[in-house]
Amino acid sequence: MGSVGNTKGRRERLRAETTAEIKKVALELMASGGPDAITLRAIAREMGMTANAIYGYFATRDDLVTTLIRNVYTSLADTVDAAWDAAPALDPAARIQAWARAFRNWALANPEGFRLIYGDPVPGYRPPEGGAAPEAAHRVCTGITALAAAAWPYAEPRYADSDFAWSDFDPGLLDKVRPAFPELPPAAVALALRIWSHLHGLVSLEIYGHLQTQALSPEKLFREELDQLVRSLGITPQR
Repeated sequence: MGSVGNTKGRRERLRAETTAEIKKVALELMASGGPDAITLRAIAREMGMTANAIYGYFATRDDLVTTLIRNVYTSLADTVDAAWDAAPALDPAARIQAWARAFRNWALANPEGFRLIYGDPVPGYRPPEGGAAPEAAHRVCTGITALAAAAWPYAEPRYADSDFAWSDFDPGLLDKVRPAFPELPPAAVALALRIWSHLHGLVSLEIYGHLQTQALSPEKLFREELDQLVRSLGITPQR
């Protein structure tokens, strides 16, 4: 009985290791050849396996891409959530800066993952109904809105003349943020999108290499932009 259990355990361990290697190779192929380089045949060739053997782990290329997106997105959501939770709850500047720095640091450590969820789509990929990573996407979306919610008591007077209405936003977005933040007005949701555009835009430029010839210290540029963003919300940035 013990021998059977040990054999099963070895099989499960080997399967988990091979699955992890398939995902690793897929991201490496995407990094070197773009999203359309992710094919089961190419992965099999890189790993010295037959294409049929790969199908024993992922029935289709889309199944693999869905798993990759879900894993990557969950990793991002876990990272920014942990940074937010670790910052002082009554210090909005510290929480916003912690979330933003965690987002950038995660992207720099996982550039292929960043490109997979925020870059060019994988050609021909069809996500499952509801999306590849709905739970993680919801967490990141509400996390971004939490940045605006933390700043809103300070920023609200600056947006007194805002004419945003709920009809200005995608219903899918509102389905995520309004239940989580029922007290926020449309102007605060617009603020969340502006905060996201600041953070995502600068990180994207860095990940795609567009800052390399312009800025000798992208980290300093990001830090200064983050400080200015916090000041624009009526909050004193933390150092």
